[in-house]
Amino acid sequence: MKKRILVVLLIATMIAGLVACGPSDAGTGDTPASQGAEASAQPAESGGDGEAAAPADGDGIKIGVSFATLQEERWQTDLGIMEAKAKELGVEIVSQSANGDENLQISQAENMITQGIDVLVVIAQNGAAAAPIVESAHNAGIPVIAYDRLITDCDLDFYITFDCTKVGEIQAQYAIEHAPKGNYFLIGGSPTDNNAHLIRNGQMNILQPYIDSGDIKVVVDQWATGWNPEEALKYVEDGLSANNNDVACVLTSNDGCAGAAIQALSEQGLAGDVVVTGLDADLAACQRIVEGTQSMTVYRRFAIVDNMTVEAAVAMAKGEDLSTLFDTTTVENGQKDVLSVLMTSEEDMFPLTKDNMNVAIEDGWLPKEEIYKNIPEGEWPE
Repeated sequence: MKKRILVVLLIATMIAGLVACGPSDAGTGDTPASQGAEASAQPAESGGDGEAAAPADGDGIKIGVSFATLQEERWQTDLGIMEAKAKELGVEIVSQSANGDENLQISQAENMITQGIDVLVVIAQNGAAAAPIVESAHNAGIPVIAYDRLITDCDLDFYITFDCTKVGEIQAQYAIEHAPKGNYFLIGGSPTDNNAHLIRNGQMNILQPYIDSGDIKVVVDQWATGWNPEEALKYVEDGLSANNNDVACVLTSNDGCAGAAIQALSEQGLAGDVVVTGLDADLAACQRIVEGTQSMTVYRRFAIVDNMTVEAAVAMAKGEDLSTLFDTTTVENGQKDVLSVLMTSEEDMFPLTKDNMNVAIEDGWLPKEEIYKNIPEGEWPE
């Protein structure tokens, strides 16, 4: 990247504090921090009917962040990192969480627009349903950044994410290396989340030759609406019953669904004997990995993208050209080629297993004592 944000170690203490008091995979509640075509030369100009202001410096810049949910540990950590970066840059973040409700997210975003924000960052519950948010923001002269999840069929200003196709490839590559033959359960994410489909595409890029040869047989192929672990649990339980517990791998697309899969496997005495994949390096997932029930999770160095998103928002508010500040590409969203940053580096996105768990600890992502708290201290690695 032209401007690489290497901040992970600087925020280690903050993240550790957040994670130590965070919920399990499914979450226990929602605690938002605040209630309330190719790139153009000036990304901060929304192209709407309004006229965006361009503050001369960080003073007075207000960034709105609309979260699909804060009920998952990962998103709480993201918010904490964004807020720390905003404080460093002398700007303000206001945030709201929609608790998985796409209609609530639209109304919350419209509310933030009226609060005088300069840029709106959206983590969409439903990438298609969120298009009106972009239109409303543009009517007020406010540019919009889609973070992590693409907003489709609209005049989106900027998109920043990890390459989700690559995520799926990493998961499936690990799976076939550890379970090259047998029955596979595929548990995808939310069908309304574009990322879930990109992850599945990546998985199939790796799996298809093995399916074609007959080495792998997909006997369960389901999607968990809203990434709901309860749906994943039902699909795995039903799959085990229908296939007489004959399963080599449960290829789940995130850690919440992985936890549900392991619950179902545990009920049949199979936990630890079946390859289970995940994504996000949640605390509970990392605990399962060192305990031996979850095989891996895809670890993405979110701090890099969180900080980059805040920096991009500030630059947009100032009327700067993002294509000169970041290593950008474009992603087609059904209406235009959206200026985008796609993180693909193997240094920033890779399988996290029992053997390299120290990486997440050294990065400050999770504290060692929390990851290994269910393991006798005498068995902790050096």
